[in-house]
Amino acid sequence: MATVEIRNLVKQYPGAEKPAIPNANLTIDDQSFVVLVGPSGCGKSTLLRMIAGLEDISGGDLLIDGQRINNLSPKDRDIAMVFQNYALYPHMSVYENMAFGLKLRKFSKAEIDKRVRAAADILSMNDLLDRKPKAMSGGQRQRVAIGRAIVREPKVFLFDEPLSNLDAKLRVQMRVEIKRLHQRLNATMVYVTHDQVEAMTMGDKIVVMKAGVIQQADSPMNLYYDPINLFVAGFIGSPSMNFSRGQLVNKNGTFQFTNQELTFQIPTTQAESLEGQAGKNVVFGFRPEHVHDCQFAAGKSLTEPQRITIDVVEPIGSETFVYFTLTGQTCCLRVSSDIRYQPGDVIEIGFDTDRLYFFDAQTEERLR
Repeated sequence: MATVEIRNLVKQYPGAEKPAIPNANLTIDDQSFVVLVGPSGCGKSTLLRMIAGLEDISGGDLLIDGQRINNLSPKDRDIAMVFQNYALYPHMSVYENMAFGLKLRKFSKAEIDKRVRAAADILSMNDLLDRKPKAMSGGQRQRVAIGRAIVREPKVFLFDEPLSNLDAKLRVQMRVEIKRLHQRLNATMVYVTHDQVEAMTMGDKIVVMKAGVIQQADSPMNLYYDPINLFVAGFIGSPSMNFSRGQLVNKNGTFQFTNQELTFQIPTTQAESLEGQAGKNVVFGFRPEHVHDCQFAAGKSLTEPQRITIDVVEPIGSETFVYFTLTGQTCCLRVSSDIRYQPGDVIEIGFDTDRLYFFDAQTEERLR
């Protein structure tokens, strides 16, 4: 397979005031599964299409296995791309769709048959080879599109939101299939999605983008527990991180976070890293599983109790999401479904002392 290196890559569309991608730097390791994630318009698909050769590069360098490929045509880059809309030929059978690209490249019939049947076996599609796309489900058609990529045996697989047209249950099934495929092929894969749950469950490495800029590139768990800024913290996680604006104060040598509704002491271990930040306007962040009803939190190290009123209770089966308002923001508490609440209930909550996140209110960078 291959290593992909993106060095100072720029994409500037003619007439646009700002570049779509101002300066991207990223290394995609050999045999890794890298997910580009971010909101619509953040530049993730543009970056993928630049790797594929479907978008011109305005500046910088793109290398595969050390070879600069800026000016190579898509067919000469040894990549295969799976699109959102499958892009299958409706008049061709599954076998013919998968074989078509190999026929254009003048492969022998024997080699074509070998590769198509091997891909069909990997994707459990042996009994579908004679079908036409219109006689297949969305998930089956997407497997055909993936099979068409597999038969090429490319250096790099590119996926552009391939599951967005599928229903929720089928998306989960296809996520597992694509991840299993990666493990079986030991391939280098780059996958674009706007769904952060999809990114968290699939990627070895996740690249979070905003307005064409890579915010953070790291493993799923590092992104979740160690976000570099407010955007990453709020984007990664479902339900997302809760936020409350306030100030850091130093009261008689003790660091506290305070606003009109909250006041609690910051543990000494974390306060040491905030030295010199007293008086700064900050955003306090906490995840739904890092805040607890004090009466059910025996043995946990929590901040001082804070009283809140429950607005909405949302049972989802194995757990329940409890929503409340804090400094004008809707916040979420994740609890076991065994705990029953009603809207209007007043409870006391505390925050995990080892999972308190603080961000500079102006720069939005994490304070450490």
